Amino acid sequence: MAYILHTNSLLTYLALCFLLLNFCSCFNPKLLDVSKLQSDSEWSPAVVTWYGSANGAGSTGGACGYEDAVGEPPFSSLITAAASSLYKSGKSCGACYQVKCTENTACSGNPVTVVITDECPGCDSESVLFDLSGTSIGDMATTSQADQLRNAGRVQIQYRRVECNYPGVRLTFRVDAGSNSNYFAVVIEYEDKDGDVASVELKQASDSDSWVPMQQSWGAVWKLNSGNSLQAPFSIKITGDSGQSLVANNVIPAGWKPGNIYRSVVNF
Repeated sequence: MAYILHTNSLLTYLALCFLLLNFCSCFNPKLLDVSKLQSDSEWSPAVVTWYGSANGAGSTGGACGYEDAVGEPPFSSLITAAASSLYKSGKSCGACYQVKCTENTACSGNPVTVVITDECPGCDSESVLFDLSGTSIGDMATTSQADQLRNAGRVQIQYRRVECNYPGVRLTFRVDAGSNSNYFAVVIEYEDKDGDVASVELKQASDSDSWVPMQQSWGAVWKLNSGNSLQAPFSIKITGDSGQSLVANNVIPAGWKPGNIYRSVVNF
Protein backbone atom coordinates (compact mmCIF):
# COMPACT_ATOMS: atom_id res chain seq x y z
CA MET A 1 0.00 0.00 0.00
CA ALA A 2 2.83 2.39 0.88
CA TYR A 3 4.42 1.70 -2.50
CA ILE A 4 1.16 2.50 -4.30
CA LEU A 5 0.74 5.78 -2.39
CA HIS A 6 4.33 6.72 -3.14
CA THR A 7 3.81 5.94 -6.84
CA ASN A 8 0.61 8.03 -6.93
CA SER A 9 2.36 10.95 -5.25
CA LEU A 10 5.20 10.72 -7.76
CA LEU A 11 2.75 10.68 -10.66
CA THR A 12 0.93 13.70 -9.22
CA TYR A 13 4.19 15.54 -8.79
CA LEU A 14 5.26 14.78 -12.37
CA ALA A 15 1.87 15.92 -13.70
CA LEU A 16 2.16 19.21 -11.84
CA CYS A 17 5.65 19.76 -13.21
CA PHE A 18 4.41 19.05 -16.72
CA LEU A 19 1.66 21.66 -16.35
CA LEU A 20 4.03 24.23 -14.91
CA LEU A 21 6.58 23.70 -17.65
CA ASN A 22 3.94 24.08 -20.34
CA PHE A 23 2.59 27.24 -18.68
CA CYS A 24 6.07 28.70 -18.52
CA SER A 25 6.76 27.90 -22.15
CA CYS A 26 3.52 29.60 -23.21
CA PHE A 27 3.65 32.66 -20.97
CA ASN A 28 6.19 35.18 -22.21
CA PRO A 29 6.05 38.65 -20.63
CA LYS A 30 7.63 40.05 -23.78
CA LEU A 31 4.45 39.17 -25.64
CA LEU A 32 2.52 41.64 -23.47
CA ASP A 33 2.86 45.11 -24.98
CA VAL A 34 2.91 46.94 -21.67
CA SER A 35 3.88 50.26 -23.27
CA LYS A 36 0.86 50.07 -25.54
CA LEU A 37 -1.44 49.40 -22.61
CA GLN A 38 0.03 52.35 -20.77
CA SER A 39 -0.21 54.56 -23.86
CA ASP A 40 -3.85 53.68 -24.42
CA SER A 41 -4.67 54.65 -20.84
CA GLU A 42 -3.27 58.14 -21.46
CA TRP A 43 -5.86 59.01 -24.12
CA SER A 44 -8.71 61.34 -23.17
CA PRO A 45 -11.94 62.19 -25.03
CA ALA A 46 -12.39 65.42 -26.97
CA VAL A 47 -14.25 66.91 -29.93
CA VAL A 48 -12.77 68.21 -33.17
CA THR A 49 -14.06 70.56 -35.81
CA TRP A 50 -12.05 72.04 -38.67
CA TYR A 51 -11.59 75.35 -40.46
CA GLY A 52 -9.97 76.87 -43.53
CA SER A 53 -9.50 75.12 -46.85
CA ALA A 54 -9.77 71.35 -47.18
CA ASN A 55 -6.03 70.88 -47.69
CA GLY A 56 -4.80 74.00 -45.95
CA ALA A 57 -3.36 75.19 -42.66
CA GLY A 58 -6.48 76.76 -41.17
CA SER A 59 -5.80 80.50 -41.27
CA THR A 60 -2.59 82.27 -42.14
CA GLY A 61 -0.64 82.68 -38.95
CA GLY A 62 -3.30 82.60 -36.29
CA ALA A 63 -3.32 83.85 -32.71
CA CYS A 64 0.16 82.49 -31.90
CA GLY A 65 1.91 84.76 -34.42
CA TYR A 66 3.61 82.08 -36.50
CA GLU A 67 2.35 83.70 -39.73
CA ASP A 68 3.11 81.77 -42.94
CA ALA A 69 5.25 79.25 -41.04
CA VAL A 70 2.09 77.25 -40.22
CA GLY A 71 1.91 75.98 -43.79
CA GLU A 72 5.62 75.29 -44.17
CA PRO A 73 7.88 72.53 -42.78
CA PRO A 74 8.15 71.47 -40.04
CA PHE A 75 4.56 72.50 -39.17
CA SER A 76 3.47 71.51 -42.68
CA SER A 77 -0.19 72.49 -42.07
CA LEU A 78 -0.54 69.79 -39.36
CA ILE A 79 -1.78 72.37 -36.89
CA THR A 80 -4.80 73.15 -34.77
CA ALA A 81 -6.61 76.03 -33.16
CA ALA A 82 -7.71 75.32 -29.61
CA ALA A 83 -10.47 76.29 -27.22
CA SER A 84 -9.41 78.49 -24.31
CA SER A 85 -8.98 75.48 -21.99
CA LEU A 86 -6.12 74.34 -24.24
CA TYR A 87 -4.93 77.67 -25.68
CA LYS A 88 -4.35 79.12 -22.19
CA SER A 89 -4.04 82.73 -23.36
CA GLY A 90 -1.25 81.72 -25.73
CA LYS A 91 0.84 79.85 -23.16
CA SER A 92 0.20 76.62 -25.10
CA CYS A 93 1.37 77.97 -28.45
CA GLY A 94 3.74 75.36 -29.87
CA ALA A 95 2.45 72.48 -27.73
CA CYS A 96 2.05 69.16 -29.57
CA TYR A 97 -0.83 66.70 -29.28
CA GLN A 98 -1.75 63.42 -30.87
CA VAL A 99 -5.35 63.05 -32.02
CA LYS A 100 -7.11 59.99 -33.39
CA CYS A 101 -10.67 59.02 -34.24
CA THR A 102 -12.38 55.64 -34.41
CA GLU A 103 -16.14 56.32 -34.15
CA ASN A 104 -16.69 57.51 -37.73
CA THR A 105 -16.42 54.93 -40.53
CA ALA A 106 -13.97 57.26 -42.30
CA CYS A 107 -11.56 57.23 -39.33
CA SER A 108 -8.30 55.35 -39.73
CA GLY A 109 -7.70 55.08 -35.98
CA ASN A 110 -4.09 56.15 -36.52
CA PRO A 111 -2.78 59.04 -34.40
CA VAL A 112 -1.89 62.34 -36.05
CA THR A 113 0.45 64.82 -34.34
CA VAL A 114 -0.69 68.45 -34.47
CA VAL A 115 0.68 71.70 -33.05
CA ILE A 116 -1.33 74.46 -31.39
CA THR A 117 -0.83 77.57 -33.52
CA ASP A 118 -4.15 79.39 -33.11
CA GLU A 119 -7.08 80.08 -30.79
CA CYS A 120 -10.65 79.06 -31.51
CA PRO A 121 -12.88 81.88 -30.18
CA GLY A 122 -16.31 80.69 -29.12
CA CYS A 123 -15.25 77.03 -29.07
CA ASP A 124 -15.78 76.52 -25.35
CA SER A 125 -19.07 74.65 -25.64
CA GLU A 126 -16.98 71.50 -25.12
CA SER A 127 -14.54 71.10 -22.24
CA VAL A 128 -11.83 70.14 -24.74
CA LEU A 129 -12.08 71.08 -28.40
CA PHE A 130 -9.53 71.10 -31.21
CA ASP A 131 -10.36 73.14 -34.32
CA LEU A 132 -8.10 71.33 -36.77
CA SER A 133 -6.81 72.52 -40.10
CA GLY A 134 -8.27 70.81 -43.15
CA THR A 135 -4.99 68.96 -43.57
CA SER A 136 -4.99 67.71 -39.98
CA ILE A 137 -8.53 66.31 -39.97
CA GLY A 138 -7.96 64.75 -43.39
CA ASP A 139 -4.91 62.93 -42.06
CA MET A 140 -7.08 61.14 -39.47
CA ALA A 141 -9.10 59.50 -42.25
CA THR A 142 -8.57 56.28 -44.12
CA THR A 143 -7.33 56.48 -47.70
CA SER A 144 -9.74 58.40 -49.95
CA GLN A 145 -12.14 59.10 -47.04
CA ALA A 146 -10.80 62.53 -46.00
CA ASP A 147 -13.72 64.46 -47.47
CA GLN A 148 -16.21 62.14 -45.78
CA LEU A 149 -14.58 62.83 -42.42
CA ARG A 150 -14.54 66.58 -43.04
CA ASN A 151 -18.22 66.48 -43.97
CA ALA A 152 -19.01 64.94 -40.58
CA GLY A 153 -18.45 68.37 -39.01
CA ARG A 154 -17.98 67.59 -35.32
CA VAL A 155 -16.10 64.37 -34.63
CA GLN A 156 -15.51 62.59 -31.33
CA ILE A 157 -11.81 61.80 -30.88
CA GLN A 158 -9.16 60.74 -28.39
CA TYR A 159 -6.19 62.97 -27.64
CA ARG A 160 -3.02 63.11 -25.57
CA ARG A 161 -0.15 65.52 -25.02
CA VAL A 162 3.14 64.42 -26.63
CA GLU A 163 6.63 65.82 -27.00
CA CYS A 164 7.35 67.87 -30.10
CA ASN A 165 10.00 66.46 -32.38
CA TYR A 166 11.45 68.42 -35.29
CA PRO A 167 14.45 66.39 -36.52
CA GLY A 168 17.26 68.58 -37.79
CA VAL A 169 15.39 71.82 -36.98
CA ARG A 170 16.84 74.36 -34.55
CA LEU A 171 15.11 76.98 -32.44
CA THR A 172 14.12 79.90 -34.62
CA PHE A 173 13.63 83.53 -33.62
CA ARG A 174 11.67 85.93 -35.84
CA VAL A 175 12.08 89.54 -34.75
CA ASP A 176 8.78 91.41 -34.56
CA ALA A 177 8.37 94.16 -37.13
CA GLY A 178 7.76 96.75 -34.40
CA SER A 179 11.10 96.18 -32.66
CA ASN A 180 13.60 99.03 -32.28
CA SER A 181 16.68 99.94 -30.26
CA ASN A 182 14.65 100.28 -27.02
CA TYR A 183 11.95 97.68 -27.61
CA PHE A 184 12.67 94.13 -28.67
CA ALA A 185 10.05 91.47 -29.43
CA VAL A 186 10.52 88.05 -30.94
CA VAL A 187 8.45 85.05 -32.04
CA ILE A 188 9.96 81.76 -30.85
CA GLU A 189 9.36 78.76 -33.11
CA TYR A 190 9.99 75.01 -33.32
CA GLU A 191 10.79 74.10 -29.71
CA ASP A 192 11.38 70.37 -29.34
CA LYS A 193 10.01 68.39 -26.38
CA ASP A 194 7.67 70.67 -24.35
CA GLY A 195 6.92 72.71 -27.46
CA ASP A 196 5.49 75.61 -25.48
CA VAL A 197 7.43 78.26 -23.56
CA ALA A 198 7.03 79.03 -19.86
CA SER A 199 9.52 81.90 -19.62
CA VAL A 200 12.09 83.78 -21.70
CA GLU A 201 15.12 85.83 -20.62
CA LEU A 202 17.48 88.04 -22.61
CA LYS A 203 21.13 88.87 -22.04
CA GLN A 204 22.85 91.79 -23.77
CA ALA A 205 26.42 91.89 -24.97
CA SER A 206 27.06 94.82 -22.61
CA ASP A 207 26.16 92.71 -19.55
CA SER A 208 27.56 89.21 -19.70
CA ASP A 209 26.14 88.19 -16.31
CA SER A 210 22.58 89.53 -16.19
CA TRP A 211 19.52 87.80 -17.58
CA VAL A 212 16.53 90.13 -17.95
CA PRO A 213 13.05 88.54 -17.96
CA MET A 214 10.97 89.09 -21.07
CA GLN A 215 7.16 89.27 -20.96
CA GLN A 216 4.70 87.40 -23.09
CA SER A 217 3.20 89.98 -25.44
CA TRP A 218 0.64 87.69 -27.12
CA GLY A 219 0.69 84.17 -28.49
CA ALA A 220 4.28 83.06 -29.02
CA VAL A 221 5.56 86.67 -29.05
CA TRP A 222 7.84 87.68 -26.17
CA LYS A 223 8.94 91.29 -25.57
CA LEU A 224 11.38 93.44 -23.61
CA ASN A 225 10.59 97.15 -23.30
CA SER A 226 13.75 98.39 -21.62
CA GLY A 227 13.37 102.14 -22.05
CA ASN A 228 17.10 102.22 -22.82
CA SER A 229 19.12 101.37 -25.88
CA LEU A 230 19.71 97.63 -26.06
CA GLN A 231 23.15 96.35 -27.01
CA ALA A 232 23.29 93.33 -29.33
CA PRO A 233 24.23 90.57 -29.81
CA PHE A 234 21.52 89.07 -27.63
CA SER A 235 21.52 85.66 -26.01
CA ILE A 236 18.11 84.19 -25.22
CA LYS A 237 17.29 81.68 -22.50
CA ILE A 238 14.09 79.65 -22.90
CA THR A 239 12.45 77.60 -20.16
CA GLY A 240 9.85 75.03 -21.14
CA ASP A 241 6.77 73.97 -19.24
CA SER A 242 8.71 71.09 -17.63
CA GLY A 243 11.28 73.50 -16.19
CA GLN A 244 14.10 72.55 -18.57
CA SER A 245 16.07 75.55 -19.84
CA LEU A 246 18.17 76.12 -22.94
CA VAL A 247 20.38 79.03 -24.00
CA ALA A 248 20.80 80.25 -27.57
CA ASN A 249 24.03 82.21 -27.27
CA ASN A 250 24.34 85.40 -29.35
CA VAL A 251 21.45 84.24 -31.52
CA ILE A 252 20.39 87.81 -32.36
CA PRO A 253 23.45 89.45 -33.93
CA ALA A 254 24.63 93.03 -33.85
CA GLY A 255 22.96 94.83 -36.70
CA TRP A 256 19.74 92.78 -36.43
CA LYS A 257 16.74 93.95 -38.42
CA PRO A 258 13.02 93.96 -37.56
CA GLY A 259 11.24 91.20 -39.47
CA ASN A 260 14.37 89.11 -39.92
CA ILE A 261 14.56 85.44 -38.95
CA TYR A 262 17.52 84.17 -36.94
CA ARG A 263 18.15 80.47 -36.47
CA SER A 264 20.08 79.10 -33.51
CA VAL A 265 22.31 76.04 -33.42
CA VAL A 266 20.46 74.44 -30.49
CA ASN A 267 17.16 72.82 -29.56
CA PHE A 268 15.80 70.92 -26.56
